[in-house]
Amino acid sequence: MAKAQKIKWEEEASVAENARVRLPELAGAYFAEVRRGLSAKPTPPELHRLRLLSKHFRYTLELFRPCYAAGLETRIAALKKVQDLLGDCNDAVASLPRIEKALRRHRADRARARKHLENLAAEKASAFRKHWVEEFDAEGREAWWTGYLARNARDK
Repeated sequence: MAKAQKIKWEEEASVAENARVRLPELAGAYFAEVRRGLSAKPTPPELHRLRLLSKHFRYTLELFRPCYAAGLETRIAALKKVQDLLGDCNDAVASLPRIEKALRRHRADRARARKHLENLAAEKASAFRKHWVEEFDAEGREAWWTGYLARNARDK
């Protein structure tokens, strides 16, 4: 899932049948890619890639809302929290060049602002990693995702 992964669609199967097969695969690929990304000990700017993966996965799941019951909403909300944590980190990283440009003539203020935003980005990155390990990817959570996606899709 390094790039946006295309879902291989079986034309003769229904939407729900395709969802039951393809979405668990997509979820497994998402978990594997985020784990792989975190094992490389990424810097806060490097976490942006994981944010984009999370966003793509969430938006894909949202397309299948009509096929699933409330359990999908719970999973989408959990994914949105991951995306929000990564977004908070990215906001601090993305603010840095703008702040430095705005304070280019004020060296001391620029240095303080840089230090503050770097610390903030590191704190947000740490909060994401903690949430990922302790909640989103805690023991059994991937199976919670894939099992639900494999069993619960219904044609409307």
